[in-house]
Amino acid sequence: MAFGRRQKDEGPRASLKELLPYLFVRRGLFAGAIVLSLIGAVTSLIQPLFVQEIIARVEQQSPLAWLPLLLVVFVLADALVSGFEHFLLQVIGENVVRGSRRRLVSRMLHLPIIEFDARRTGDLVSRVGSDTTLLRAVLTQGLVEAIGGTLTLVGAVIAMAIIDPMLLGVTVGVVAIAIVAMVVVMPLLSRATRRAQEQVGHLTSALERGISGIRTIRAAGASEQEISEIHSRTDDAYRAGIKVAQISAFVVPVAGLAMQLAFLAVLGLGGLRVASGDLAIAQLVAFLMFLFLMIMPLGQLFGAMSAVSQALGALGRIQEIVRLPSEAEVPAAAAQPSRQTDAAIEFVDVSFAYPEQVVHAKSTTSDEAAAEGAVSPKSVLRNVSFRVPRGSKIALVGPSGAGKSTSFALIERFYEPDTGSIHVDGGDVRSLSHEELRSRIGYVEQDARVLAGTIRDNLRIGRRGATEGDMLDVLERVNLAEIVDRADDGLDTQVGEGGVKLSGGQRQRLAIARALLAAPPILLLDESTSSLDSLNEMRMKEAIDAVAVGRTMLVIAHRLSTVVDSDAIIVLDEGQVCAVGSHDELLETSALYRSIASHQLLTN
Repeated sequence: MAFGRRQKDEGPRASLKELLPYLFVRRGLFAGAIVLSLIGAVTSLIQPLFVQEIIARVEQQSPLAWLPLLLVVFVLADALVSGFEHFLLQVIGENVVRGSRRRLVSRMLHLPIIEFDARRTGDLVSRVGSDTTLLRAVLTQGLVEAIGGTLTLVGAVIAMAIIDPMLLGVTVGVVAIAIVAMVVVMPLLSRATRRAQEQVGHLTSALERGISGIRTIRAAGASEQEISEIHSRTDDAYRAGIKVAQISAFVVPVAGLAMQLAFLAVLGLGGLRVASGDLAIAQLVAFLMFLFLMIMPLGQLFGAMSAVSQALGALGRIQEIVRLPSEAEVPAAAAQPSRQTDAAIEFVDVSFAYPEQVVHAKSTTSDEAAAEGAVSPKSVLRNVSFRVPRGSKIALVGPSGAGKSTSFALIERFYEPDTGSIHVDGGDVRSLSHEELRSRIGYVEQDARVLAGTIRDNLRIGRRGATEGDMLDVLERVNLAEIVDRADDGLDTQVGEGGVKLSGGQRQRLAIARALLAAPPILLLDESTSSLDSLNEMRMKEAIDAVAVGRTMLVIAHRLSTVVDSDAIIVLDEGQVCAVGSHDELLETSALYRSIASHQLLTN
């Protein structure tokens, strides 16, 4: 898949500048954590000075007075400050994760439909889940501590320089080597983390496909094949994770090795200087304590560098979505002037071809979309023009792949036409906001999507303020009232993931009920009775006819029996309008329509 390979090779990238807004989501807490970190640095730096003074007084046999008690007080204060700081960092970390998830979800659910066509659902879910979690590590693994640690580091270096510049020079030389090694390894860690997160996204996508399609997989006897595919993705994620572990494992030994070498060098050289009388025991002990105080913030800095590198790898995947323009931000061609017309919907010389990434997408939203968009990038619609008068019922018929569902997608502005224009109530759809346009239209998709939750949840999607009476009434009209009557929970009956607890016909009727409850002036029904038996089809037709009074209906149907009474029938074939007329007229004038009708035994 060319589109996928390009993404994988280039890889999403993020900068430290893009990370900062996520970290500063709670500025007050962040500032408080920094203050605590600085206070902790001060309490840590004071302790070696007390120890030095205590040792010196012991050597001189002078009274210790309050020095031991003050040392204990500062040790306890350091511990308390550290604990409270850790709590604040955890709170800030959770806020970072929440803020990044909210921002990502808000952007994701406003993306153009084309982005969902070209991406795997599981990969998008992975970005919201595991990728955002990695941002927490920036805080919990040492970034704020590193800020306070910098003060500790500077203070320790100054104190060590005062005590013995020669020992400090040896220490700095050892630490400098470790810092150079860390600078080299950080970019490698960031790239490895990004690849690991990509593999987790692929694994989540494979698992999501397996779970959502479990019935199809079981029925086809393909469980082991699907398990093998998921296991393969699991192994890929494992290998990528091991690569991260190999690189990040370099960080811990470097910090530890630097500390050990510095300690041994100071202990050896310092012992010689004590023996020669150039350095007092108290000064050596204090220097060693300051050495530990210097090494600890260095470890925090190394940890912060590692956490930031990993976070930037994950943030690159998050920012890849955040940087995408929302549906409202995608530039569209200039809208045509409004026109005075009696048409609720009008196509004027509309041509459209699915973009390349949709053509190559692994999944599509319907069988017809697959036929129209996933085979080749040729035009799906070519110079299509037709009118749907207000208050009329117009049908679109034709073989699979003719462009019927694509026409509905263009009306809804899921995609923009390549040429031509589409008008709703006389105005070019591109002159209307997506929200305003869709508020005028009720759309029932071919695959009758039902969302996980309750019957009430599904009905209220299109009309939040609907009363229980309104919902029961519309369920009665689509012959679904018996489900509510039989269930103990009534409207709060769970329908399961994707409506799995309902039959295909019940899912379709619930989707239609949802559109009828919204009561928009225009209804688009895509194969709305394809899953119904003859009795429910008749009842559904009666319900639709009743609610259609005073409304405009555009209906796609394979069963001509449901549309023979339409005001007009538009016949599409290979992306073009090939005939328009009533049922009887088309039987006389259209060979394609006559062929379809004869196969359905609707000819005289």
